[in-house]
Amino acid sequence: MKSAFFTKKRLFIAVTVLILPLLALQFIDNDSCVIAKTRDTYKQLETFTAVLHMIDQNYVEEVDSKKLIEGAINGMLSSLDPHSSYMSPEDFKELQIETQGSFSGIGIEITMKDSILTVVSPIDDTPAFKSGLKAGDKILKIEGETTKNITLMGAVKKLRGPKGTDVTISIHREGWTELKDFTLTRADIPLLSVKSKILEPGYGYLRIRSFQANTTRDFKEALQKISKEQPLEGLVLDLRNNPGGLLEQSVRISDIFLEDGLIVYTKARKKENNLSFSAHKNYLKYDCPIVVLVNEGSASASEIVAGALQDHKRALILGAQTFGKGSVQTIHPMASGAGVRLTTALYYTPSGRSIQAKGITPDIIIPSTFLSKEELDRRKEKSKEKPKFIKEADLLHHFENKSEGDSPKEVQKEPSKEDAAKDKLAEIKEQIEQDNQLKQALMILKGAAIFGSQVTQK
Repeated sequence: MKSAFFTKKRLFIAVTVLILPLLALQFIDNDSCVIAKTRDTYKQLETFTAVLHMIDQNYVEEVDSKKLIEGAINGMLSSLDPHSSYMSPEDFKELQIETQGSFSGIGIEITMKDSILTVVSPIDDTPAFKSGLKAGDKILKIEGETTKNITLMGAVKKLRGPKGTDVTISIHREGWTELKDFTLTRADIPLLSVKSKILEPGYGYLRIRSFQANTTRDFKEALQKISKEQPLEGLVLDLRNNPGGLLEQSVRISDIFLEDGLIVYTKARKKENNLSFSAHKNYLKYDCPIVVLVNEGSASASEIVAGALQDHKRALILGAQTFGKGSVQTIHPMASGAGVRLTTALYYTPSGRSIQAKGITPDIIIPSTFLSKEELDRRKEKSKEKPKFIKEADLLHHFENKSEGDSPKEVQKEPSKEDAAKDKLAEIKEQIEQDNQLKQALMILKGAAIFGSQVTQK
């Protein structure tokens, strides 16, 4: 027992002896201020080592020193900002999956806001989206357990799980007087980042759900496809509920519509770590007017695209104030297979605006309307009702039709391609009617086309 005690003690002393000289090398300088800071660091590390040893020797139960040190690292990083964190080897693999493949879960992007687990945005067509969760919802409990002091990766682990299993989360939303429980059934969350369609002849729609490794490639393919059908007179770029993703992809998407100038730049503590990204001339040019849709769930990379196109006067931004996640996280892989996500810089738009904690202010503000599933179903049924017109047969004392013979029976026809196309257009028209922001965007683009043709004629 005594030998074990001395072995552990020597281990803690060895840790101190190894760490302190390394830290000293980073801080030693001729400047007295730096020397003072180094001394203070020494003292704090001595305190840390003493507490670690005290816990190991005196805590009521035997503890795993590895877990203690990981907990200390987590606490150190989480005290910096909501986005810096330590990732175990398993967590690091999960992060790589997020930008490359798919996973099973409920389909939300989360963050820490004012130390509260908060929804950044639900992902389209996922259990979270279908249940009515929205940007800004606060997750106060997961399976009845409080989320106070939980880490982001810890929350992700609790929310993800095998397909078909349930998870209950307790939500507080602005305006609610009490918590509301949502029981969601986990499903496979495909990370398909681009959707496209024709709103009306000449008017295209492209939606980016998140910025992943293949987003630019998929976006270009979709853009070329809808522009081949008919020259585009206007384009709606939908970035609503887009939580962000890869910086490189947001730069490349912006570059498609810009010919030169800054797209985004970053400011770090050290000048040598500052970065800037500029646009280049494109082989294929898309000169049509663009309206970009944003809302409270548009964050990070989506804010970079909106800010760049807005500053260059290349697009009109329409919707609600965005989330305001304007910090850069750098992933540092560790030899153990773990990783450290560290905030290293802040994003700035070409005009010098910081996105952090403010977001992008739309040129035209149209508040987001969040409807319950019941209301959406009611509106959908109502849109199917045909308008009631008064006919001759409805009038009092109308003449009866006395023509001989039965009316010919209608012949049932197989639906043709033309009928299918009409049904598709009707479905899109219905979607536009239920989405006020999209409806306004289309009206603006059509108005711009009419105004442009009038100016040309003059």
